[in-house]
Amino acid sequence: MNIYKKRTCWKIALLLGGLLIAGASLYFTNSLAEKLAEGEQQKVELWAEAMQHIAADTAIDANIDFIFKVIENNKTIPVVVIDSNGTIVFSRNVDSLKLSTPQKTESLLASMKEAHPPIIIDLGNGIHQYLYYQNSILLQKIRLFPYVQLLILLLFVLLAYYALNTTRQAEQNQVWTGLSKETAHQLGTPISSLHAWIELLHEQQTPTAEILDELKKDADRLELIAERFSKVGALPELKEENIYFVVDEAVNYLKQRISKKIVFNTDYDLQKQLFIQLNKTLFGWVLENIIKNGVDAIQDEGAITISIKDHIQHIYIDISDTGKGIPSSKQKTIFKPGYTTKTRGWGLGLSLSKRIIENYHGGKIFVKSSEPFKKTTFRIVLKK
Repeated sequence: MNIYKKRTCWKIALLLGGLLIAGASLYFTNSLAEKLAEGEQQKVELWAEAMQHIAADTAIDANIDFIFKVIENNKTIPVVVIDSNGTIVFSRNVDSLKLSTPQKTESLLASMKEAHPPIIIDLGNGIHQYLYYQNSILLQKIRLFPYVQLLILLLFVLLAYYALNTTRQAEQNQVWTGLSKETAHQLGTPISSLHAWIELLHEQQTPTAEILDELKKDADRLELIAERFSKVGALPELKEENIYFVVDEAVNYLKQRISKKIVFNTDYDLQKQLFIQLNKTLFGWVLENIIKNGVDAIQDEGAITISIKDHIQHIYIDISDTGKGIPSSKQKTIFKPGYTTKTRGWGLGLSLSKRIIENYHGGKIFVKSSEPFKKTTFRIVLKK
């Protein structure tokens, strides 16, 4: 599955997740609102029954205090009681301004009737009163809450989407900047070497076989660099390669083009053969990135050591340098795109190396250990 399909799947999953959360929120809130509405209706009906008992002769008994308590306890539900002539007998929890004129009163009663049918209070002797009520402010807020919640969620999603897009664009710009720096860094070695060979050719009337051979190596190197960058983003082809030969070839090329103050030590036997699935072009790039990084970390004189250890299921390739070292807090950060401590050179080298080893070869790459100005070791782990 390519990166675009993955992004689409993630977007669909996030959308479905958001819809599920929104649906669950609406269901739960509506369920809570319905229960609260039922409770309020029961309170109003109990109140109407209490008023009916007060009006009756039988209501004057030991329960009168309880009945009045039922009426007094309603502090949230707006209630208006009118007689058969439409005159207001009693009101509670209603703004007096809404009852200040007949038109306003009629409008309020119509609104209450639309919300709930009025409850008829039988006072006896054919006398009736009508109790109008509507939902409490609390219930109205609870029913409104999920829509406010959805609006906030929508705003949050839009802000998150904008932030992610902005971050992704910034990362892409950083990657392109880093890629251009890495291209220049990669081309720098063979181009500088070509200039040196050209100077030697000027000094000699007849080119020696060694100079011609090195010129060919640098020309091949330029072609190799172009091939490497053409493979970035594509699934590379893996072939059976002798790991000892691949490592030694990369080491020998760089050894001839790096200061003689840097000593190269190798700990592997070229007489042995150990074949594993590799993309030689990209794997060689990883080795050069790490070795050049080690050379840059060495301020003047120092050593680069490359060792290969053959274990039962894995191969360990350790590349050590005697440079300034890497703080423990930065040992994971250095593999992120664009991270660099230099004004030129690597912005993507180690990030690309990590991708090549882990995504393409199914291995691992990490800083095994680092001791300032003594020894820093990068380890590459490959499956046999």
